[in-house]
Amino acid sequence: MEEARAVLARLERIETLERDAAPAAAVLEELRSLLVEAELWARVEKASDSATADALDGLRTALDRG
Repeated sequence: MEEARAVLARLERIETLERDAAPAAAVLEELRSLLVEAELWARVEKASDSATADALDGLRTALDRG
């Protein structure tokens, strides 16, 4: 449950940064942290289905493109 709260809190920070027109680098850093937290949540919840894996891979790919 703690992992889910961390992901939700990170999403709120990202929304705030976007609303405040923060620099792209700040938003990107939060997105990278979101990926780490989402992966942890998925492992804890044993969410090994293909949809979860695909979503995490898609986010990772998008962040790598920067």
